[in-house]
Amino acid sequence: MTGVPKLELLNVRKAFPGVVALSDVNFAVERGTVHVLCGENGAGKSTLMKILDGIYRADEGEIRIDGGRVEIKSPEDARARGIAMIFQELNFVPEMTVEEHLFLGIEPTRGIPGFRRVDWGRIREGALGMLAAEGLPYRPDVKLRHLSVSDIQMLEITKAVSRDADILIMDEPTSAITTREVDGLMRKIDELRKKGLAIIYISHKMDEIFRIADQITILRDGAVVESRPASELDIDRVISLMVGRTITNVYPKEPVEPGEVVFEARNLTRSGVFEEVSFNVRAGEIVGFAGLVGAGRTEVARAIFGLDPLDSGRIFIRGVEAGGGAVRDSMDAGVVMLSEDRRRYGIIPMRSVRENAALGNLAKFIYGGRLHAAKERRAVAERFMAIDVKTPSLETPIQSLSGGNQQKVLLSKWLLAEPRVLFMDEPTRGIDVGAKFEIYKIMVGLARQGKGLIMISSELPELLGMCDRVYVMGKGRIRGELAASRLSQEEVMRLATLA
Repeated sequence: MTGVPKLELLNVRKAFPGVVALSDVNFAVERGTVHVLCGENGAGKSTLMKILDGIYRADEGEIRIDGGRVEIKSPEDARARGIAMIFQELNFVPEMTVEEHLFLGIEPTRGIPGFRRVDWGRIREGALGMLAAEGLPYRPDVKLRHLSVSDIQMLEITKAVSRDADILIMDEPTSAITTREVDGLMRKIDELRKKGLAIIYISHKMDEIFRIADQITILRDGAVVESRPASELDIDRVISLMVGRTITNVYPKEPVEPGEVVFEARNLTRSGVFEEVSFNVRAGEIVGFAGLVGAGRTEVARAIFGLDPLDSGRIFIRGVEAGGGAVRDSMDAGVVMLSEDRRRYGIIPMRSVRENAALGNLAKFIYGGRLHAAKERRAVAERFMAIDVKTPSLETPIQSLSGGNQQKVLLSKWLLAEPRVLFMDEPTRGIDVGAKFEIYKIMVGLARQGKGLIMISSELPELLGMCDRVYVMGKGRIRGELAASRLSQEEVMRLATLA
């Protein structure tokens, strides 16, 4: 590659109270290439991209576009310079419609100066064209609150590529979409690359990285540790550079002799969502739920936990029928749920990591008419240390942490509750290889303690590597159950796609 790079960052440094996020980072992206940025959660990837997007200002260093030095003072400034970013953490207004979301901030108007108004006809026409071009089946007038995380992620991608950006940043764009949608996205990226766009792609999925990357840069502890063509690297080398050590067994599953049935669902039905769903989990088992997006896996877990109503069906915990149907009833019975959508259902952004972790367990720390703050801090700190939560302090607002570390704070919250049964919905979504390994080890440890774990995941290798059994769902029904000896990606997909 010759000539001036489309984008360069030179000697960029950024610090926050108590932590240096970036230290003398040099990073360049050529036109017509996909430059993959790798690193553990907390390595500085998101901070670097937020500097490019105008959300943060670098303390030192400079940014160059087409060889010229620029200052990016705001996201609007970034858009004006041809930079578009798709965030891993989706920010949207649930009451907006699809068409309003697609045209937010660029609404066409009509009328005379001083008396202009939004041209809803052009918005409808434009939205229909964008949706048709990307093969998306959504109605332009449907509200976002009726769509799944996967649906909204696809809309974000559509919105970004429609605005004629020539620098496109994609932060974990496949974290919540199906295999078929991933294939479509890869084709779209290849199309954009051929048009000459400079694409920065952040991902923790190694197969994805080597499928698409021209160049790979690896960050660790806020510094660049390697940057070279993808053809000169392999998966083991990238993982080693990311985590600073060699991980020889990505899935540390250990055999555990299953005990008694700790959880059983019989004929659970929620009209129009799922029906006649029956399954069980034994002490010491890790049971997986596979299926395409929209199969009903998350909806079943939400209903069991008490977030959504059940029309019929029975739930048994250690052989005793559970009643009530509210979240507090589930928690009292020892059932908890780690949600796939931490922004909507998990974190309280402005509150500290300590408060977020302790929130589900206040009875442990508030008694005798007062808060036992030292006990709370000690319990939270011990849990954070156990799963390596990276945070400057216990009082750091959770919104300032990376997505993976936010997820680990939420996992800490539920582990503090000492559950008997733990539903984990996409527990490693947006989490790096090293952090995934730590969460897998925690899952194995919980299984050894006799807990029952249910893992909902869209990553088939994860289900195959960690589960004793897998239930496969499709169109709101369980299509089959696969023992470990029968588990394969082909068999899971065969069941998931049954008519």
